[in-house]
Amino acid sequence: MPRLAIALLCAAASFAVSQTPVAIHVDLAQSQAPYKPIYSWFGYDESNYTTAPNGRQLLRELHDLSPVPINIRAHHLFTSGDGKPALKWSSTNVYTLDAAGKPVYNFTILDQLFDAYRDAGVRPMVELGFMPEALASGTQPYYLPYPHTIEGSVQTPPKDYAMWGELVRRFTEHMVQRYGKAEVATWYFEVWNEPDVSYWKGTTADYLKLYDYSVAGVRAALPGAIVGGPAATGPGSARAQTFLKAFLDHCANDKNAATGDPIPLDFISFHPKGSPKLIDGAGDTPTHVRMGLSNELSAAASGFRIVGASAKYHHTPIILSEADPEGCAACSAKENPANAYRNGPLFPAYTAAAMKDLLDLAAESKVNLIAMVTWSFEFEDKQYFEGFRTLATNGVDKPVLNVFRMAGLFSGDRVATASSAALPADDILKSGVRGALDQPDVDAFATKSAHEASIMLWNYHDDDLPAASAAVAVTVKGVPAGVRRVLLEHYRIDRSHSNAYAVWTAMGSPQSPTPEQYAQLKAAGQLELLSSPQWLDVGPSGTITLDTDLPRQATSLLHITW
Repeated sequence: MPRLAIALLCAAASFAVSQTPVAIHVDLAQSQAPYKPIYSWFGYDESNYTTAPNGRQLLRELHDLSPVPINIRAHHLFTSGDGKPALKWSSTNVYTLDAAGKPVYNFTILDQLFDAYRDAGVRPMVELGFMPEALASGTQPYYLPYPHTIEGSVQTPPKDYAMWGELVRRFTEHMVQRYGKAEVATWYFEVWNEPDVSYWKGTTADYLKLYDYSVAGVRAALPGAIVGGPAATGPGSARAQTFLKAFLDHCANDKNAATGDPIPLDFISFHPKGSPKLIDGAGDTPTHVRMGLSNELSAAASGFRIVGASAKYHHTPIILSEADPEGCAACSAKENPANAYRNGPLFPAYTAAAMKDLLDLAAESKVNLIAMVTWSFEFEDKQYFEGFRTLATNGVDKPVLNVFRMAGLFSGDRVATASSAALPADDILKSGVRGALDQPDVDAFATKSAHEASIMLWNYHDDDLPAASAAVAVTVKGVPAGVRRVLLEHYRIDRSHSNAYAVWTAMGSPQSPTPEQYAQLKAAGQLELLSSPQWLDVGPSGTITLDTDLPRQATSLLHITW
């Protein structure tokens, strides 16, 4: 018998083993802080997918999952080209030169993109990049096909910083004229992307100059606009830490190279990432994916410490303008089998654990984390469940999108939770969620508002291997006095709930599903109740209890109303 089959049989047998229930306590009366919806931010490399049919559909779905504004960040807003997307590539052709060498500004494609955001009811987070061909100083070809897209001169400094600043001013002015000053004043303008690595072919000093001219251009068109950066990597490495510190020092102590004025900095951004690996099995253990949650948390914690140590910026909002399990959305599972985590329930369970841990680490450093941008969207005309880091595939929602639907039910204040099987964020940061299969991170995150509470539960492990479910006993206290019954809605993401991938594989993995199959896949991609809604009696001390089994890599949302 093959090793994988033996391992699955052994795992199935383990499910019957009794275990001490995980005790999770939630105190609705113990508010910790106002809840920050850090989940409501998304981004992608290929801005031209914004106006694709499935892109428009997904934008509307993102709008519909959240009571707060959804913010969208995309690359290539200033890139030259024909407006056709490719892997890690898009273009708007906003800037060219005429025969006399004078700038020509063409906002046609940009208007289509930003109109799509407006029509979907989402809000752009404006990433100012990349370099138009007529301004690029590099000698390499402008466009190089994937996987070499960041090696071209599209990533080089401008030949003329003043002309770059004027492009930014004209762009911002156009946005204000088209969408209104009040609307554009709510947008976050971010300068470039990951200038500490190959996305920027200049020096650190070159980037600091680019930042100065960029924010000067934005503020010239819209005084008081929200501006920031540097959208750097990590900062898990010494190189990235040095870059972030140099950027903060520049903003705090230097004068703007374009205007001579103080340098505005309204938010600080950087990109913590995890690092999944494919682990070769031993004995009866099959080859499997091992996630790298500790890598993402370690990078974030380093950035939080740097910002927290800043005398001027320790309270400045932090946007993790890419925060993901790894660093290449356009790299499929075919290229890297470790990316197979993206299709199933492991991705949402990882995301649930990361959300809580990032908030905990930010609180520990006393910094103001406001956003965790999930760098996932969709790719048109690709195979179903090909293994890209996406929220949907050919219009079918993947399980990970449902964890954001769950997060959309959070409101009010974050309240105290405690779990007998939780791993503290500091411990996960140091060594991940590893070791024996019976030592996962089974934890909770909860909020409460006037007439409702939401409790997210997860059973997460870095190693994606079969394991026993966790018996979970949840005790909720602090239900307001006088409330005798509450309504419970229990939502679930696991191998058989809110999981279009499981339905697709059960169909035989069709790449040309019939209309009936496609309708079934669309339905399976939605957030699903584990059971019918229930009315629960409230004890005399304002307490309710409930028991559930939580499979490995599963996520639940308990929505309680009264």
